[in-house]
Amino acid sequence: MSDAPLPATRGTQGVRIFSWLMVTAVLVFLINNYLSFWRDWPGAGALLAGEGGLLSGLQIGLYALALIGTVLYVSRSPGRALRADAAVMSRGVKFFIRWAFFAVLLVGLADIAVSFLRVEELLPAQITQVLILLGTDPAAAATQGTEIADAWGFNANRAPQVHLPLIGVALLLAIVLPTLGFHWLAVLVVLAELSIVITRFIFSYEQAFQGDLVRFWYGALFLFASAYTLLEDGHVRVDVFYAGLSSRTQGALNSFGCLVMGILFCWVVLYLGMATKSSVINAPLQSLEVTQAGFGMYVKYLMAGFLAIFGVSMMIQFSAYLLESVADWRGDPGGRAHHLHGHDGDHPSEV
Repeated sequence: MSDAPLPATRGTQGVRIFSWLMVTAVLVFLINNYLSFWRDWPGAGALLAGEGGLLSGLQIGLYALALIGTVLYVSRSPGRALRADAAVMSRGVKFFIRWAFFAVLLVGLADIAVSFLRVEELLPAQITQVLILLGTDPAAAATQGTEIADAWGFNANRAPQVHLPLIGVALLLAIVLPTLGFHWLAVLVVLAELSIVITRFIFSYEQAFQGDLVRFWYGALFLFASAYTLLEDGHVRVDVFYAGLSSRTQGALNSFGCLVMGILFCWVVLYLGMATKSSVINAPLQSLEVTQAGFGMYVKYLMAGFLAIFGVSMMIQFSAYLLESVADWRGDPGGRAHHLHGHDGDHPSEV
């Protein structure tokens, strides 16, 4: 393999179109999933079966729009470096994951507080006090406090009244605070587990919501951090031969892995999880599913959504990683592999 880098634009248009198309297609897939299963649109496939009419045509049109927009964007920026596009995708993933982390942090803390107050029969009194502080008449506050506490025993009320506003607050925090913060979530998982040990063996107190919080946060940590770990090239790889290869050969192998074992895997996760109304992601989200463990947390439906967040974030990051890998294979400057390895094909100025 020649050491000379390829011309700046030679062979890059196709991979740029493909990578951006994967990003836009997955976003259209999510939009169509919402339209089909939450708004009862017929689905993009209905038109192909001779059904669906205008609405189905519009859903197919979204995919066509994604393709046309991608081609136009790439054709109008022919000299743009692969790594520049990859950096844009990675920044988007960082923001998306940062929002998700803040959301599970806030929802977890709020929901466990509500669950604790409910199981200890303190929730009506606490809500009443809050309403009084907000200026509500004490008698009316007592009635409303009881009604709200009873309503929060059903996730049809708790999810839109407690969870969704906090997810909105998490979005604002993700914009204001430029940090992923998932290392703090790892610490909180340990503290949540430690609290179970302390309350069980010292105070002989344990409730279902304590274990639910650990699983909620740990599931988020595991699934959300995957895309960031890929961004930092931190996944464990079997590199018996890989470490000794040149940066260009590594780039070629990584490109193949992104296509066959990365992007394809993400599409399988998303399709199997969201293909029908009863799929493993759609069904819990639509029914606001909760655990059957009495006074546990009401966040099981969100944990099903973790799989969708995993699939989408990994799809975008694999698309970015594909661009980086092709850039490595081409010998483009600025890659991490060039800085980390000094094998054949590297340029002294880049090591």
